Parts: sequence; structure tokens; C-alpha cells
Amino acid sequence: MKIGIEGQRLFREKKHGMDMVALELIRNLQRLDTENEYVIFIKPDMDNACLQESENFKIVELKGSFYPYWEQVKLPKAVKAEGCDILHCTSNTAPVNINIPMAVTIHDIIYLEGLKLSKAGGSLYQRLGNMYRKWNVPRVAKNARKIITVSNSEKKRIDQHFGYEKDKVDVVYNGVSEHFKKIDSQKELSEIRKKYDLPEKFIFFLGNTDPKKNTRNVLRAFDHYLSKNQAIPLVMLDFGEENLKDILKEIGKPHLRKHIHLTGYIINSDLPAIYNLSEVFLYPSLRESFGIPMLEAMACGTPVITSNTSSMPEIADDAAYIVDPSKPESISLGIYRLLNNHSLRNKNIQKGFKRASEFSWRDTAEKTLKIYKSLKR
Repeated sequence: MKIGIEGQRLFREKKHGMDMVALELIRNLQRLDTENEYVIFIKPDMDNACLQESENFKIVELKGSFYPYWEQVKLPKAVKAEGCDILHCTSNTAPVNINIPMAVTIHDIIYLEGLKLSKAGGSLYQRLGNMYRKWNVPRVAKNARKIITVSNSEKKRIDQHFGYEKDKVDVVYNGVSEHFKKIDSQKELSEIRKKYDLPEKFIFFLGNTDPKKNTRNVLRAFDHYLSKNQAIPLVMLDFGEENLKDILKEIGKPHLRKHIHLTGYIINSDLPAIYNLSEVFLYPSLRESFGIPMLEAMACGTPVITSNTSSMPEIADDAAYIVDPSKPESISLGIYRLLNNHSLRNKNIQKGFKRASEFSWRDTAEKTLKIYKSLKR
């Protein structure tokens, strides 16, 4: 069987969640499957060393301009030219017209639910992306032979929204990359601290402009914590200075700026050290379909604060401190307890190690390969 996999953004330098999921899936399929042939379709970009061809894995680079043209025009032509038997599209969207069995991974359907999260806020790029997904996803979900999603929570939403028969939507959990682990080398930690000019002690937040990340309430919670406790810096990844100032002004907390350290984009290979150095990892999102960063932090021995909504309780289980993301005081209390209650802190760390160990990319690849095989029946 010749399997086509869409990996349009895998070669871009600044990879994010769905890109890393696709990359880890393909890398583990390479290790696992020596029988089938694979063709990986990618748009040319700077990081072309992140994935290598092997005996049964071919990389086809397709030049193109904007995403819809690449996906709707260039990809179907290339799939046909390569003689693929099936196609897997990895990042929510897919060609509307394709004449072979197709699986599509729908990570979430926030953009279809009419929520404020998908209507307001976010960058222009994010808003345009949501417009394209609103047009594309209902069509490809209907046409696809299989829909893959990443949690039971998201499967329930997809089932309810589309009303598909239950066996069309399969849950395949994401994994945790092997380099996320406890780091004993003080030299390595010291180098990363210096590279990003990190404070001696800090709270870590993966903030960005996506409204679902709950940045405003996190900042309100941080302010509430500082008003009652000794100051500790908040480190925010991948957040711009102007965006931060605008949000602080909007919520009436401009004085917080002096307590916040912006790192810019952090490459994935540096993230384990950041987790290791942080005192607490904040992940109180309003909505997530899975939540890989929670497991990454757990694997590194960092206590996690996350939300009581969507997939987060399912993935975190009892290994994180659960809060109400709509209430800054709830988040603030979680910060206080994990910084000051050593028994609770150690308990969460140990449970976190165990929980993270239950997720692997090899398992993701094995379950995905079974779905590929089912498409040819």
C-alpha cells in the first residue's frame, strides 16, 4: 500500500502544536512500518533537516503560495501523480475533491461551535485560518472515510456537531516526545537559563494571542497572587511586547509588565530545560482538544495547573492541580498551593511522571497504522 501523508508546514522553522504532532507521527511510522510505502507532501521551507527520507519514505516538496491553493489544487495533483492508495491529512483540513480513501485528523472544532473563542481576538492569521476551516472542515468530514481526533472529549463534540455514525470517528491520543524528561545536568540548565536570560525562579506560561489560551485571566490571576505573596516572575513564551502591553492596558494591569519576562519563540529542543527550570507550569486554557504541553511539563518533573474544561481533566487525570479557568482567584490559589504546599507539590510531580509515561508517539503511530489498513478494506 502506498500511503500519502500531508505535512504542509513541517519544514517551517517555528513549529507549533499540530506541526509537532504530524512530525512525531511520521518519525514513529518510519521506525515502525517497513512494509508499506509512504509519500510525505511538504511545502519547502527552512527546516528541511527535521525529517529525512528512508527506504520506504519519500518526501515530495510542493511549492505553492497560500494554504488553500496548496491544499486544494497542488496536493491532489501530486497525490494522483505519486499513485497513492490512501491519503492522511494531519491538520484539520483537506482537499475537498480527492478520489482515494482519506483519513483526516480533526484536532478540534472550536471554529465551528459559534464560541467567542473563535470569533474575537487572535491574530489576523488565526482569524483567516478559522474562516477557511469553517468552509473546509464540514465538507471534508463528510467525504473522509475516517476522522481521527485526539481525545474522547473532542470525539464527543465532533459526534454531536456532525451527527456521524460512531465508528467514523476514532480517538488516537497524542504522545510525549522522548527528550521531555528530568534533566540532571546543571551545565545544560545553566546554558538554557543564560540563552533566554531566565530568572532564578519563575512561573512558566505558554501564552499566545489565541483567545482559548486564556491569557487575560492568567494575567489577572498572576496579579492577584502578587498582591498577597512574595513576587516571582512570570515567563511567557512566544508573546510579543506590543501584544502584552495592549492586553495589560485592556485589563488595567500595566504595572505587571516589570514582573513578566518574554522569551520570544523557543525551539522545541530547548523546551525541556525551560520546564525543568520552572517552579510551576500554567495551562488553564478555556478549551483544548488534548494538551500536549501538560504532559511535557509532567515528564520534566514540573507541577501543572490546568482547567476543569474540555479535554484537560481527561488527559491530566489526577496528576495536575485543576482550576476554574474563568476565575482568576482559582488560578491564583493553585499557584500559591503548588509553590508553598510541599506535600501537594511533590505528590503532583510524582503523579505527573507516571501520567506522562502512559503516552507515547509509538502508540500513536501503531493506532494510526491500523486506521490506514482499514481504509483499504
